[in-house]
Amino acid sequence: MTAFRWVPPFAQGLVRDHRVRWALEEAGLAYEERLIGPEDQRTESFLRQQPFGQVPVYEEDDLVLFESGAIVLHIAERSEALMPTEPRARARVKAWMFAALNSVEPHVMNYTSLDVFHGQEEWARLRKPSALAMAESRLSGVAKWLEGKEYLEDRFTAGDLLMTTVLRILRDTDVLKRMPVLEAYRLRCEARPAFQRSLAAQLAPFARNAPPAPKG
Repeated sequence: MTAFRWVPPFAQGLVRDHRVRWALEEAGLAYEERLIGPEDQRTESFLRQQPFGQVPVYEEDDLVLFESGAIVLHIAERSEALMPTEPRARARVKAWMFAALNSVEPHVMNYTSLDVFHGQEEWARLRKPSALAMAESRLSGVAKWLEGKEYLEDRFTAGDLLMTTVLRILRDTDVLKRMPVLEAYRLRCEARPAFQRSLAAQLAPFARNAPPAPKG
């Protein structure tokens, strides 16, 4: 699996190879990482594996996959820890996986990116209230579903894994704190030992490869 050698602090713990690491840890599958940098992302050889120059790329024998959601689905289909064997239950898990990536994440990313990438621009300041309202609308749907439940279905699945990684994008905001059901759910999923191992595995290369602090 490819991952970055280093990313700025705001992205650490959020790069999407973490989803794959977490899935592999939950499934009890060993893996190796191949660390890359910006100089590798636009090379012809890498673009043949990942057309958009992103991480992760997942290699398993002669299978090469890109897109973190597709990779997590592939792993989940091999592991009862992430997806039950009963066909209808499996279909429900897949529905939540798609919901996390299609119905929730785009609006969460739209809101947070206004601060991260355009925080000093006037148009972004004007756009934020409507972007927040749309994100909160989708999040409130998840929160209502979770009332009285520990997980999206009757136990932890790949749907919860992806939903948690989406909710974590809001970790430096107060959005989830205003939705206690979602905040408790996020923390419950993050407390899983497999999550802790996967997060530590992603962060370790960043610590090793951090650029020197500026002098003065």
